[in-house]
Amino acid sequence: MSNKAKTAKLPKVRRADPQLARELEKYEHPLPSREYILQTLSEHGVPLPTEGLCQLLAVTDAERPAFERRLRAMASAGQMMQNRAAAWLIPDKADLIRGRVEGHADGYGFLVPDEAGADLFLSAREMEKVLHGDRAIARQIGVDRRGRPEGKIVEVLARGNTRLVGRVFSEHGIWFVVAENRRISQDILLTPPDKKGPKPVTGQVVMVEIIEQPSRQSQPIGRIVEVLGNYADPGMEIEIALRTHELPHEFGREALLEAKKLPEAVRKSDWAGREDLTGLPLVTIDGETARDFDDAVYCERRGSGAKSGYRLVVAIADVSHYVRAGAALDSEARERGNSVYFPRRVIPMLPEKISNGLCSLNPEVERLCMVCDMNIAAGGEILDYRFYPAVMHSRARLTYTEVAAALYQNDAAAKQKLAPVLPHLKNLDALFRVLFKARQVRGAIDFETLETRMIFDPQGKIERIEAVERNEAHRVIEECMLAANVCASDFLKEHGHAALYRVHQGPTAERLLKLRDFLSGFGLQLTGGAEPTAKDYSRLLEQVKDRPDKQLLQTVMLRSLRQAVYSPDNVGHFGLAYESYTHFTSPIRRYPDLLIHRAIKAVLAHGRYVPQDGDNAWEETGMHCSMTERRADEATRDVEAWLKCYYMQDRIGEEFSGSISSVLPFGVFVALDEVFIEGLVHVSELGSDYFHYDEARHQMLGERSGKRYRLADRVRVQLVRADLETKKIDFRLVESPVVSQKTKNTRKSR
Repeated sequence: MSNKAKTAKLPKVRRADPQLARELEKYEHPLPSREYILQTLSEHGVPLPTEGLCQLLAVTDAERPAFERRLRAMASAGQMMQNRAAAWLIPDKADLIRGRVEGHADGYGFLVPDEAGADLFLSAREMEKVLHGDRAIARQIGVDRRGRPEGKIVEVLARGNTRLVGRVFSEHGIWFVVAENRRISQDILLTPPDKKGPKPVTGQVVMVEIIEQPSRQSQPIGRIVEVLGNYADPGMEIEIALRTHELPHEFGREALLEAKKLPEAVRKSDWAGREDLTGLPLVTIDGETARDFDDAVYCERRGSGAKSGYRLVVAIADVSHYVRAGAALDSEARERGNSVYFPRRVIPMLPEKISNGLCSLNPEVERLCMVCDMNIAAGGEILDYRFYPAVMHSRARLTYTEVAAALYQNDAAAKQKLAPVLPHLKNLDALFRVLFKARQVRGAIDFETLETRMIFDPQGKIERIEAVERNEAHRVIEECMLAANVCASDFLKEHGHAALYRVHQGPTAERLLKLRDFLSGFGLQLTGGAEPTAKDYSRLLEQVKDRPDKQLLQTVMLRSLRQAVYSPDNVGHFGLAYESYTHFTSPIRRYPDLLIHRAIKAVLAHGRYVPQDGDNAWEETGMHCSMTERRADEATRDVEAWLKCYYMQDRIGEEFSGSISSVLPFGVFVALDEVFIEGLVHVSELGSDYFHYDEARHQMLGERSGKRYRLADRVRVQLVRADLETKKIDFRLVESPVVSQKTKNTRKSR
């Protein structure tokens, strides 16, 4: 079709403006898509230079700069690459593997493929080209001496590190930084400091900007951009973790300005469209050290006899009223994903004015809330529910300890203090019994887990580590929150609105096979065939609850399950035995909860809510929030590991009793009683024998002696090392488990 003919078919407004017509023609005839480029390259069968691709795809000279930018973007994404002859090829066609580099403290590493497949071992020599976290393309070149597929780096797609935290050292006049992240084993050479920049000082902890990435010929080079202080400074472990894990910890100027403009209290104009719950005796129940109270509860009995039941009101701080979608505060909250709770310090998802002020359900003040108002049958079934925005007045800020004292310990002082709300607390307890029984009937898995907290002295040193006792009051609130979350999930599902579900899938086929193989050695069986349910797990837990090896069996069962994540695909929550479940109850500290509030409000207003522009908005946000959750867990583990090493430094040589908490090819980890510290007994310390790792049975077995070290075995150990730099604690065995005669005989018969 001629240009004249094309123009003739344009609407009148376009014929009147030829320049606009030309621009619209470009839009109607865009560059070849990525999919079409890959299809063309694949069908052609051989690598092609840029010129050849342009000819095949009819790319004009005017379009070529934009086309080349697209090719470079595809190369950055690993979809295609150029060979030494500058011809474009598809990595999969050349038996090349794309993936992420994972380093090891000993210098070697692995390429974890994007697609399914075995990790490629990368020798220390290959790791000279890359750093942990880089994305690269590699080719398998054989197998290493341990039989693992070995790879060679072909091309680095993207660098994973632009800045990192480390300690400054000097040798022979050369300054360098050793990264705190032990997966980065290469030293970062420092450029000579300029007149205005910070001067390197041996032992200082610094933030380094990498200005030259590693290659076969050179080490990475960087410059100091921030001096954090000395390694032993109070709170330095948190400063290091924040930067090592790239946790956002300072609010931007725009977000702080938005927070500053918010009112100090609820305004009369905020009441519009809300129900008045200020007369309802709602209360908050939290831990003693909690500072933000984002959920309040109230319960009353209804009816009598066969028609009896309960009204449960769960009121959640209405964060979405103050944090508007697309605003700077919203962007900050999304980037953080969640609040991070370190010992002695919290990195909040939202500024303090919101998290500890406007959206904290403090007693005797008006607060905006989103309410889940439920009608629950005497058997625990949620008959109906209603969501609505409201204004509330918390009657009291209660703690788990005092509620437990009043309800379960018959403490006179606690009962007197809580007298005004005690009848409602008794209703909550009665409802909890009903909901908990329904939970058991449903088959939700109830693993016993141990939580600990660190107690610090006035100088900021750990005084002791103690177990956190979960009393019945904890369970009361937990069941109330579960009920509200289930209703939120059901509400959005019934109205056909997209959401971020909290999904938890059952065990993979591989994990299930290993679990059943392990259980068979104890004469136990997990029912349910190829797809066991939570009820099958619960039955087995009930079966082993009185066994002396209960802890071992429970641990192995727990490790067979997958990690819960956020996803728009509602595949249910395996552990809780819910077909549909989401998070609604903590929008102060979890971004997914804030999104659920917005979605519910949108449905109530007969609208739709999308978290950001794009077709995959919910999926991308779910992946991001799952990542920030893992990031927070890793950062808090690092901080706790450092603090525990610091705590144990003064106890070298002491002996402790404990249980084996993990078995790995290089040794066994032992968790100490009462002290709640975990450390390694290296395989070389297990005894004068060749010990073989048995992954299926979670044990190390001596070849000659038949001596066995198994998960949950009781041992006595001596502390020999607590290394702050590596955050590692090492033990040696003093007393080992008794070798069973059965094990010895089995070894001899073979």
